[in-house]
Amino acid sequence: MKHWLLLLSIFFFAGFSRAQELNCTVQLNSDQIPGSNKSVFNTLQKSISEFVNKRKWSEMTFTNTERIECTMNIIVKSVDADVFTAEIQVQSRRPVFNSTYNTTLFNFKDNSFIFNYKEFDQLEMNENSITSNLTAVLAYYAYIIIGYDMDSYSRLGGTPYFQAAENIVNAAQGADLKGWKAFESTKNRYALINNLMDEAFKKYRNYFYEYHRFGLDEMSSNATNGQDRIAEGLPLLREANRARPSAVVISSFMDAKSDELVNIFSKATTAQKNDAIEILSDVNPTQTAKYERIRLN
Repeated sequence: MKHWLLLLSIFFFAGFSRAQELNCTVQLNSDQIPGSNKSVFNTLQKSISEFVNKRKWSEMTFTNTERIECTMNIIVKSVDADVFTAEIQVQSRRPVFNSTYNTTLFNFKDNSFIFNYKEFDQLEMNENSITSNLTAVLAYYAYIIIGYDMDSYSRLGGTPYFQAAENIVNAAQGADLKGWKAFESTKNRYALINNLMDEAFKKYRNYFYEYHRFGLDEMSSNATNGQDRIAEGLPLLREANRARPSAVVISSFMDAKSDELVNIFSKATTAQKNDAIEILSDVNPTQTAKYERIRLN
């Protein structure tokens, strides 16, 4: 009996420790497509969810409670035979230590999501070549999500996963597919991974780590120290932005963090408020009015 219980416990904990990395909510919106038969869209949404959530993306071990919370919102713009033209908004978040607060790590909108799909197609991934743009894009964002999460917990910890995303980008260069090419756009999938792997943005990635581990994660024990660490690194954002104006990795950070930064610096000293408003408005001028709200508290 004891032997049997031991075997059960081994199988239970082995399965528990090998949980997949992502806990991703997938939403597919087909409201722009005429017709009442939504079967193919429902099937596609389920298939995408299973592909992202059930696939093992790394050698790391996760428990169910450690899985990375994320969302993929897909809006289908048109369908021509089996060709879907869509956009995808990808977000990820992680809990802040000793709090009930979840901070957004990644927020990115991709307007060049075109893929072939027939209902009940099996979603399969080839790591060395692009056989399906649908699974290539999903895998790319899965690695980006994991990379951002790892970067928030350890210094440059996301590098192996960003390299995996870069491999997908490289494999796509020979295909006639939108979203993957250099010079096609400064805000596409190529541009994002190019920034993340660029030596010029290593200081930014170090700040990303410090922002979360020594800033947000310290807030519960010492809010002033955590706030100070975030404030100390703000000039790095401006430095990176001036070196590479409108870099997508910086604009993505601001999309994810603008509201959070307003909340953080609303509780700061007058000097910190003024410095924060100046830097954030310089980096993200379209949101200057938002950053001016820091003064109101």
